[in-house]
Order: sequence, then structure tokens, then C-alpha cells
Amino acid sequence: MTEKKLQHFYIAEEQSIYLLSHKDAAKLKQWVELCQQQLKQLGYHNTFLLGKGAYGFVFNGDNDQGQRYVFKFSRINLPQHVQDRLADEAEIQSELDHERIPKVVEYHKIKRQGILHMARAPGIDLEKYSHQHGPLPPELIVNIAVQLAELLLYLRNSNLHGKKKPYVHGDIKPSNVVFNEDNGKVYLVDWGSSVTAQLDINGQSTANNIMDLMSSDLQHTNARLGDVYFIGPEQLNGGLSSPRFDEQGLAATLYALASGQSCRYGHQIITPSSLGLPKILALTIEGMLSDDEKKRRQAGDYLFGQLKQLKHMVLAKQPTKMHITPLIPVWSKAFVADIDTVVYGSRKSFLRESSDSDSLSGIDDVQLEKYYKNFLMGMGDTEKAFVAAVSRLGNFPVVGGLAIRWQKDGVYIDSNLTLFDPSLKYSFQSAVNNMVHLAQGIFREGVFKSCLFNARNTLHVEREDENVDFVAAPEQYIPFDISDVPDLEDEAKAHSYFEDGKDPDEYLHFPPEVMAVFKRLNSIHHTGCIIFEVLPKHLKIHSYLMLLNPEKADEFKSCLAELLQLLPTINGQGIAGFMKLPYKDTRFFEHINKLPDKFYPRNPKIQ
Repeated sequence: MTEKKLQHFYIAEEQSIYLLSHKDAAKLKQWVELCQQQLKQLGYHNTFLLGKGAYGFVFNGDNDQGQRYVFKFSRINLPQHVQDRLADEAEIQSELDHERIPKVVEYHKIKRQGILHMARAPGIDLEKYSHQHGPLPPELIVNIAVQLAELLLYLRNSNLHGKKKPYVHGDIKPSNVVFNEDNGKVYLVDWGSSVTAQLDINGQSTANNIMDLMSSDLQHTNARLGDVYFIGPEQLNGGLSSPRFDEQGLAATLYALASGQSCRYGHQIITPSSLGLPKILALTIEGMLSDDEKKRRQAGDYLFGQLKQLKHMVLAKQPTKMHITPLIPVWSKAFVADIDTVVYGSRKSFLRESSDSDSLSGIDDVQLEKYYKNFLMGMGDTEKAFVAAVSRLGNFPVVGGLAIRWQKDGVYIDSNLTLFDPSLKYSFQSAVNNMVHLAQGIFREGVFKSCLFNARNTLHVEREDENVDFVAAPEQYIPFDISDVPDLEDEAKAHSYFEDGKDPDEYLHFPPEVMAVFKRLNSIHHTGCIIFEVLPKHLKIHSYLMLLNPEKADEFKSCLAELLQLLPTINGQGIAGFMKLPYKDTRFFEHINKLPDKFYPRNPKIQ
């Protein structure tokens, strides 16, 4: 690979390409195309973008012999010391020799751009697999638990490594575990947060000799932050790196996969003991996720002590699928067009316990910005899990809205959710039920709203500078669908744009002329949302609108056209919008402290 062949790189912001400005979207497409072309010039084919993370982008490339490789590019817009982590990742991964850890082929540095070339683990990452299948069967969870635990034993056995120290992966989570459905094997990937451990499992320094001990810095951690949705308290709070970190990632991963969630934080309400797992494993995960550090360590030790028993446990030959009873309705329609779902949530501030965000302010890590910006800091664990559960819905092709009201006697939920892929209904309904259960476990009064829209329908209006108005192009329009079956309007059950008054979390104020149009729109029977996002040079109009009274199509279209004509009257920056459900069909749920226990049967043959 020569400098001539790989020269220019640009990484855009971490968001759907359909939400980027035209200029940024074009740059990102050009960058992806450039990488693919240059990998092809090097003799690789079947090149495509595999995924992206906080530190880099990953491409697939096959050689002529059919071997599959991964090419990981560091994000060029990160500080140099963060980009240099790719070299550290290459070094550590090269030192590890295990069949479930992809082999490094070569690390390249071309100008400022780092590129890590390695073998590709066969299969699908477990985050994607979880979205396809929902909560994974207990039999598969046990299999994954045993394999990952054996991998961790390899990492912590200092005699097996050149530096004679344990290694810490530092970022164990479902998306970093690749599962091969053909043979049931799992592989641990993405070593970007890996380090040599400063402490062993007993909390003793891993320094090998007096010189090593004198040169080691036991005042400061060498650990990377990892994904804050999955790492444990010691790693989150800047503790010295230890194999215990990966125990926490393992426990959080098993819990998330067994429950069909995307984080560890829901374990107090949706407990590991409620997921139909074998009792020995459920109670061990519960202990590992405990708030008590001593319990966490004891449970981790117990897991490794019982590994042989777990490995030989008698389980059903056919995977056990958990029965799901829908708690709120989900409408399912056949796939009609590509949907890039984005979740917009408002009225979140009441979920915060405090506004103190200093506890993580000293950590220099891009993951912090990615996960803890806006509202997650200051929330309790169940509140974080609830917000993460709503966000998980955005991984499905779905549009609609949610309005959740917490009162003293329980939780009131209005919803309208339409899924455009019937094959995902089991997984999606499970994700919706998780959100409801977590809402039941929140004891406070307030309102949360969420709109789910297709980013491919987002309108973009740009301007040269802040001294000129936003003006829509003549060909631009706000799209809407018309219901196949007219829905007769019942004024008594109508949902309004204006039910909850001004949203305290929205900072954009519409002028009177725009509000007058919204009031006219509100009087027309429809469902959906319309959200205005105003940046200094870029205005976005996100929407999902379904007209339920076809006779009003012309009037509805006229109102939407008028909104675009009034764009020059909108001043200031921020986000604001309105959501309208088709009608009120409120579901009530009592508060809960946790879900009831449910364990795997002692004899799976007599279920």
C-alpha cells in the first residue's frame, strides 16, 4: 500500500447521512467511495463500509483467494493523540494469539491517516443479531457466556503473553462480539480500548520486577473509557485497569442480549432473574451488576469457578423462545421503501435527578461526548435505560409517536407505532415492552414525548450566512401519506398538537404567522409529527405525516406549502415541533419495583 494510493480522508459527524447538510453528505459519500476505490486498486474486491464507531470507520475487502479482511481507518478529525490509538490497538492485537481474536495483517500510516488491516471474524455482530431476533434464547446465552468467559481467562493468564501481564479488552459489548451462526462460535473484535492491565484480579500490581514497578504509574489509569452503556463503575470512574473491567462488560453484554436491550442500566427493573435464564447464571449476572463492589467481585469469581458446570449444563436441543404479550399495540405493514428511522425525544429534563455533570468532566474521551451529551448525565439508571430503550426503537424501520405521562397512580401511554418489516415484529414488540416496563419502574411525575420519523424525508434548506433568510427551493415540499381507509374523526377522542403546552426542552420559537398555520393543521384529522431544526446555516424539517381524512388533502397540502413560504420569518436557533396521534387510546400501567422471577426449568424436557 503506497502513499500515492491513499491520500485524502474526511469523516463526517456521527449521524444519518440523510441528516447531514448537502455539502457534508457529498463529502462523506466521496470519502467512502475513495476508500473503496483505493482498496480495489490494491487488489481487493467486494469492498463496502462495514460500520463506524467513535474512533474510526471499518471497510470489508476480499482477496482473490476468497479471504475476507477488515480495514479500519482512524477518524482524521480527531486529535492526533486519539488517532494514534489505532497504532496501540494494532500492537496489542498483534500480541494476542487466540483463534477467536482476528489476526492483524499490517498497520499502515499514510501521512496522518492510520489504517489497520486484519482478518475479518466470520458472522454477524450480536447487536445486529439481537435486533433481528429480539431477546436471545437461554441456550444461546449460556453458550455465549462460556465462550466469552474462556476468552477472558486467556486474556488474564499473564503466562500466555509476551509482556507477562494480563490484557484488558476494555469495551466488551454486543456489537464487539461476532457470532457465527453456522458453528455457534463467537469472536471478540474492536480492540481500540485494549490495554495491558495495571492490576490483576486480586488488585495487586502487575509489575514484573523492581524496575517495572518503579516505572509504572499507579496514580493514573491507562484504561480507555469504553462504551458507557456497558462498562462497569470502576472503569467509568477512572480506576486502574484490571481484568475485572472485562467481567463487567461480559455481564452487561449477557444481560443486554438476554433481555433484548442496548445497555446494562435496566437491570433493577428487568432483572436478570426475570429473563428465563438458568438460575445459576441469572443470579451470577445479577451479582456482577450489583451496586456493591464486593458482590460484583464475588459473583465474577463464582462465574469462573462454575464455568465447567455451565459448559456441561443440560439444556433443550431446540432454543426456547420467550412468549411476548404486546403491552401496547404495534401496527405492521409490508415494506414499501427504504426507511432510515430517527428518534426525536422531548420533555426529557424531568427525568434528570441533578444537573451535576462534573463527575466525568476530566475524562478526555470521544465516547463521553457520544453517549453522555445532552441529558443522560444526572439521570438514575432506570431513567437512562428508559431513554436507551426509546432510542433502540430507532434501529427498526418504524414511524410514529409516543406520549408517556407519569402520575402518582401509574403510567399513562398514548402511542402510534407502525413497523415496516413484519419479520422484525417479535424483536420490535419486545423492545416496546421493555420500554413500557422501564417506564413502570420510574417513580416521578412528568411527560415524555418521542417522534419517530424517516430521515430520508427530511428537507434541507441552506443559506450562505446568518444575515440572509432561509428560503425553500421552488421544487421543495413537505411529504405526506394519505390513509387507504378513511378514519372518521371523533372530536372527543382527538389528539392535539397543543395538549401539553410549551416544551421546556425546545428552544426554537415560532412566529405568530407560523403558529396560525399549525393551528389550522391541527384541525385537520391526521397523525404524525413535524419538527424544525435550525442551525446557523442549515435548516432541517423532519416529518412523518399521515392524512386520515382524504377529503382534506388539498387543504392539508396548502398548509404545508404555506409553512415553507413562511421560512424567512423563522429566527433564532434550536429545535421545536409538534406531534399528533390519530386518536386517544390511552393505556394505563401500574408502577412496579421489578419484574417477577422466571428461571429456566430444571428439566428442560418437561417444559
